[in-house]
This record gives sequence, structure tokens and C-alpha cells, in this order.
Amino acid sequence: MLDTFSLVFLAALLSTCALRLWLAGRQISHVIAHRAHVPVGFAGRIALAAHHKAADYTVARTRLGRIGLAVEVAALLAFTLGGGVQVLHEFWSARVDGLLYGVALIFSVLLISALIDLPLAFYQQFVVEERFGFNRMTAKLFVLDLLKQAALAFAIGTPVLLAVLWLMDRMGSLWWLYVWLFWCAFNLLLLFIYPTWIAPLFNKFVELDDAQLKARVEALLSRCGFTSSGLFVMDGSRRSSHGNAYFTGFGKSKRIVFFDTLLGRLQAVEVEAVLAHELGHFKHRHVIKRIGMLFAMSLAFLAVLGQLIDASWFFNGLGVEAGNTALGLLLFFLVGPVFTFLLTPLLSLLSRRDEFEADRYAAANASADDLVAALVKLYEDNASTLTPDPLHSLFYDSHPPAALRIARLQEA
Repeated sequence: MLDTFSLVFLAALLSTCALRLWLAGRQISHVIAHRAHVPVGFAGRIALAAHHKAADYTVARTRLGRIGLAVEVAALLAFTLGGGVQVLHEFWSARVDGLLYGVALIFSVLLISALIDLPLAFYQQFVVEERFGFNRMTAKLFVLDLLKQAALAFAIGTPVLLAVLWLMDRMGSLWWLYVWLFWCAFNLLLLFIYPTWIAPLFNKFVELDDAQLKARVEALLSRCGFTSSGLFVMDGSRRSSHGNAYFTGFGKSKRIVFFDTLLGRLQAVEVEAVLAHELGHFKHRHVIKRIGMLFAMSLAFLAVLGQLIDASWFFNGLGVEAGNTALGLLLFFLVGPVFTFLLTPLLSLLSRRDEFEADRYAAANASADDLVAALVKLYEDNASTLTPDPLHSLFYDSHPPAALRIARLQEA
């Protein structure tokens, strides 16, 4: 029989699911309704065929996302009210104990979840991406990536999880504060080691050898007072024709990375403008602010878990007969997204604000016109819709809608 918290959880889950489906429906309807004509601001820049492709790609991804949502909700209900976590608890508690029990329990849920998601990931890559000409990944590479990700998750996740569970068991009522401090330290460590130890496991990185572009980029870095540990080109074309550029690392380990697909499409002045935008994020400390915000949120969430860890109604309401630290940690992170979904538009708003600020920085230190030209090419090459539904965009989009973003740049 369902208790009060079970009903609260179900109500929150169904409400969140209904909202997500409604937003997806709005997105599909809005994009289809504006498919026939290129928006006025992009006429002459984006071909009608490219606009059609972007609309169809967006609709296909959104429809697949609705299927993914149904699978996600079904799996969550099976793990919780369906008794899945209870079954796994009984299985592992009869075979191992202590910290190994917690690791086995949590990893088994992660493995089952990954297997459930695998068909959709395969369909996304080899059907949707293939249909629209973006997929360059082979089935062999897909499997190798999965194996590498699994090995990496096990190699890094096992000691991290052991440390977290040990702190939860040994640090008394303030365990959540010690776990938070450990979690912050671990994430900062990842920022340092990712560029040189983890990223090369999946992609090849070679130093930028285009002398003219390198000189232009280094001049921009000098003007902006930015130092990095190198300029690199990544073989993104092994997996996809999508293009991008990004910074990775932290402190002296910062690297500037260009996708080879990006360099093959943009002119040198356009690459400079895109890089100036990325430099704007660092100049305005967006990365540090984002890290600080995530750390603050994780502290708040762990403090809440600290209050729930001994509450029998929390475990009973989620289909578990008796609680322990591993079960509490697992259940909290399974159901947490249900109760925090309404934070999504706030996080999206903050991200869009940062994008506008970085665009202004790029316009001041490179060329607004070159950035506009680069963005138009990237919108076309990545089949990004020019006509998203306003509410869907408000909720989810980390970047401003194309029309608004370019209009702001043209005013700069």
C-alpha cells in the first residue's frame, strides 16, 4: 500500500513527466509550423534546404527524447516502487557486506541503467545521426568507446565511491560536510588531469600547425592576457561531422581545443571570433562561477540527504523496507532529478546570460561580423533550428535562440 511520501513522489514524477512531454510537443509543433520559410533575419544566409534539414533533425531528436523519457520513467518506477532496488539490496546483502556491499549495489543499478539506455543511444547514433549525415562513427568504435567508458568509470568510480561510503559511515552526523569537501577536491583534481590523462583515451590531439591561424590566435591571446598550455586540434570527425571549439583544464593545464571539422569549415577570422567568445567566458570568470554554483548546490543536496538518511519514511516511500547509507545515497540520486527539475529554467537563464556576455567580449576583442558569420555556418552545419519554441527554449536552452543572439551581435 502506498504511503504519503510514495504519493508525493508519484505526483512529482507525473507532473514533471507531463511538463516535459508538453514542452516537447510545443517544440515539435512550433518547429514544424515554421519549417516552410527561412526566418527573415537569415534569408540569403541559410538555404531553404538547410532550414528544412534543421527542422527535421530537431523534430527527430525531440521525438526520440519523448521515447527516452518514457523509458526513464518506467525504469525509475521499476527501481523504486516496483521493488527493483529492494531486490538488488537483498541479493547483495546476502553475499557481501560493508563497503563492498554498497559499491556492488550502486554499480549494479548503474549497469542496469546503462543497458536500458543502450538501445536508444545506438538508435540516436546510427539511425538519427546517420539519417541527417552527421554520423561518422563505426559500430566498432561505438563498442570501444563503451568499453573504455565502463573501464574508466570502474577505475575512477570504485575508489571514489568507497571513500564516500566510508565517510558516510565514519564521520558522524556531519558526514555530508566531509563528503562535500571530498567531492569538491575530487572534481578540482579531475579538471587538472582530464586534458592530459582522460581525453586522449577517446580522441587524438595534435598541436595546431596552421602557422597563419596560430599567429592570429596567439595575438588574440596576448591582447586578452590569456595563457594556455597549448593549441590543439582534435579528431572530432572520427565520430561526427558536428564542429566545435572549447577550453579544457584548469590553471596552468588549460588547453584550447579545436575540432578538425570546425577548422575545415571556418575562415581564420571566424575561428578567431569563436575563440574570442570562449575567452570571454574565462575573462568574466563564468567557469569559476559555474563551478562555485555547482559546489553550492551539491552542498545543499548533501545537507538534505543528511536529514533523510535516518528517515524510515524516505526509504519505505521509495519501495525499500529498511535503510542504510548506500541505499540512502542511491535512492536520493535516483529521485533527486524529479524534485529539482524546476531548477532547469533558472540554470538555463544563467547560462544564456553568460553567453550574451561572452558575445559582447568577442565583439570588443575580435569582430562581431565575423562571429555572426561563424555562428551562421555552425547553425547550418550542426542543423540547429532557427525557430525553437520560446517556452521550450526558455526551459532548456543553454544558448540564446539564434535570431536573438545574432540581433544582439549586430547591435554591438
